[in-house]
Amino acid sequence: METEHGSGWAVGSIEGLGSGPGFRKIRGALGVTAFGVNAVVLPPGYKSNAHHHERQEELYIVMSGEIEFEFGDGERRVLGPGGLVRVDPATVRSARNTSADAEAVYVCVGGADGYVGRDGVVP
Repeated sequence: METEHGSGWAVGSIEGLGSGPGFRKIRGALGVTAFGVNAVVLPPGYKSNAHHHERQEELYIVMSGEIEFEFGDGERRVLGPGGLVRVDPATVRSARNTSADAEAVYVCVGGADGYVGRDGVVP
């Protein structure tokens, strides 16, 4: 699906943002300004570099495949589609596709400075 923009909205798909392994820049493609968001396609058996952040808390959402998340304290968790991981900025983390023959995909949402409370308004 190709990314489309309207008056105050945008739609697209991870597949529409690229092919093969690597990052899919969702924020730029859809015009998101309030937080960072990317999809990452991991090739079979691939492990990402360990990293942490200065300010940004992150939420990882497993979309497909099975991914092992490893944290700085040595703990590991394997999650499948629908799995969720929240990580503090200073916590070292990495992700590994546990499959030997299939890609795995996760979406990462990051931000700082807190939650905006219930501010929905019926038009």
